[in-house]
Amino acid sequence: MSTSTVSKQIRTPGATSAANAAPQAATRSPRKAALASWIGSAVEYYDFFIYGTAAALVFGKIFFPSFDPVAATVAAFATFGVGYVTRPIGAVLLGHIGDRYGRKKVLTFTLLLMGISTFTVGLLPTYGQVGIAAPIMLVILRMLQGVSAAGEQAGANSMTLEHAPPHRRAFFTSFTLSGTQAGLILATLVFLPISALPEEQLLSWGWRIPFFLSAIVVWVGIWVRRTLPETPAFEQEKSQAQGDKQTKLPFMVLLREHKKSLARVIFAAQISVVSTIFSVFTLSYAVNTIHIPRATMLTVLILANVVALAAIPAFAALSDRIGRKPVFIFGGLACAGLIWPYLWSISQANIPLIYVFGLLLSGVVYSAANGVWPSLYGEMFDTRVRLSGMAIGTQIGFALGGFAPTISAAILKPGADGWMPVAIFVSATAIISAISAATARETYRTPMQELGKS
Repeated sequence: MSTSTVSKQIRTPGATSAANAAPQAATRSPRKAALASWIGSAVEYYDFFIYGTAAALVFGKIFFPSFDPVAATVAAFATFGVGYVTRPIGAVLLGHIGDRYGRKKVLTFTLLLMGISTFTVGLLPTYGQVGIAAPIMLVILRMLQGVSAAGEQAGANSMTLEHAPPHRRAFFTSFTLSGTQAGLILATLVFLPISALPEEQLLSWGWRIPFFLSAIVVWVGIWVRRTLPETPAFEQEKSQAQGDKQTKLPFMVLLREHKKSLARVIFAAQISVVSTIFSVFTLSYAVNTIHIPRATMLTVLILANVVALAAIPAFAALSDRIGRKPVFIFGGLACAGLIWPYLWSISQANIPLIYVFGLLLSGVVYSAANGVWPSLYGEMFDTRVRLSGMAIGTQIGFALGGFAPTISAAILKPGADGWMPVAIFVSATAIISAISAATARETYRTPMQELGKS
């Protein structure tokens, strides 16, 4: 028997085992990536959204007490929005790291930064204790949250998209956004009993509890992500990019080769205005202006996001069958229409209609756009610059969403029809988003290696 024959016999069992294991690993990796993205996003956005809830209900009273009530609300919303100012900076930095060194490094860093920043917010002294230093520290921590959020969704979306089966990319990437909704549900559930505290206890110590709890949820997210493998598409790109061929500055490649796609993402991402108006501005408007009970509006938020947990993957699965564009465009145009009856029902303090239109707006039609954008945007770019393109494009677009509550508080008019300027603002941004998506290339049947190529 020859040496080569013996060698073949020795190698054959291992080769057979590896061949059998490969399909199993291929099956497990998309599910594991989707689960890790879901949990990581839930953790990340629990932290991000408890800040928004606190800004709507508490921060104006404890960090800006010398302002008149309207100005204090605008200032508190501005601290919410300032987190979006640092998002483009974080997007460039974390996009570079993710496209050069791997998606996994970005996802670990974002969880740690968000957790530390959020926990520290709970330790802050108030304006009454240290004066102007209190809101300054609050703004700095919010800016760090913004850096973290800039890389989280783009990193998780890239990781899941590149692990997903070709014919189910939208479905698997939608779990990142389902996780975001779960984070909002968790944040609202935590604030629900806290908001029932007497005003004095809420403003003194109660508001701090949700921020302290972030330590637990961050630990869970890191534990889940610790064994997630790097994506096959990134590993293949890395192995092919050697020496001078390696993409040293993904940002420059993005600007040189993907300008139109980047612009499309920036304008399409303005659909986020619907989310922040629904979860932050209308909460403040209903509670502080119309005097609807806090518990009622928080319950609307929770139920809408429970509906979204089912609607997001359903719309994403639909886009795997009929295309990304028609589903996203439907979501954008439907949001532009439904914001009107929702704001009207709040102005009339009509609780049944608030529930009906709130669930339709945020739970159903916003989920059409929200569930599809991770695949729609991610498929506009190739592997070399995918994380950078998604991060930078979305974070510039999301900046308007971040300041939407501030803008809306400033343009809100007194009287029964005072909400109309806000409705016009939301409708305009949602229509712009739909138009931007309509100009994109349809990619739901495009192979991974051909994505991002003109």
